[in-house]
Amino acid sequence: MKRLITALVLLVAALPLQAQQAPEQPPAAQPQLSQGAERLGAGDAVRVTVFGQPDLGTEARISDKGTISLPLIGETKIGGLSSAAAASHIADELKKGQYLKNPQVTVATTAVRSRQVSVLGQIARPGRYVLEEAKPQLTDVIAAAGGTVAGASEQVTVIRNGESQKVDGLTRSFELKPGDTVVVEKGPMFYIYGEVTRAGAYPLPANLTVMQAITLGGGITPRGSDRRLKLRRTGPDGQVVERDASLSDTVKADDVIFVKEALF
Repeated sequence: MKRLITALVLLVAALPLQAQQAPEQPPAAQPQLSQGAERLGAGDAVRVTVFGQPDLGTEARISDKGTISLPLIGETKIGGLSSAAAASHIADELKKGQYLKNPQVTVATTAVRSRQVSVLGQIARPGRYVLEEAKPQLTDVIAAAGGTVAGASEQVTVIRNGESQKVDGLTRSFELKPGDTVVVEKGPMFYIYGEVTRAGAYPLPANLTVMQAITLGGGITPRGSDRRLKLRRTGPDGQVVERDASLSDTVKADDVIFVKEALF
């Protein structure tokens, strides 16, 4: 009986020690800037963490070849993979090299550059913007850049892989791709001078008439006359031709309207 009691006492005494020696559990995954199925690409910066092995972790930027350099396993390609898939791939490489039996790897994106487009030209805030949506639309990126400025054309140029195409800047059906360059060009203008309230340059709406152009210029001053209008237009040969204009004439891009003084 004494031997049985002694054995039980020793067993109970050993329980706290066993609890202290329980295997450590890996920490919960930290939030990442790039989640889900977003693909890693050249220029993205990542943080690789191997649980319990701080010397194997690293922070690196993905090269143009889609690779990063890691301790022990060297150059490893993760471009085109999601963060989760990249972590699994690195863990497999560590297993294949027999460096770790069951590595717990996480890959977090710390800076996104592969999913960026450039927005230039007649825009409120020109610069580079990250494509946040899975199917980013042209109008969303223009809005993120603060929208177009006064006088901007509704037609924008999208440059992709060295080739350019004209796109309606108001359409929502045009999907941008990483690496695209969006150029918002200056829209067509006309000019009005002479006896008008606000002389200067103005954006040219479609089918604008001389009378409407004068209205945009604040109207004719008391000294001016709507019967003494001149219009200067550059012809196909580059020569500037001046002629009399009527209120019903249609204004074209780069036209110059001159309102003369009335004759008394």
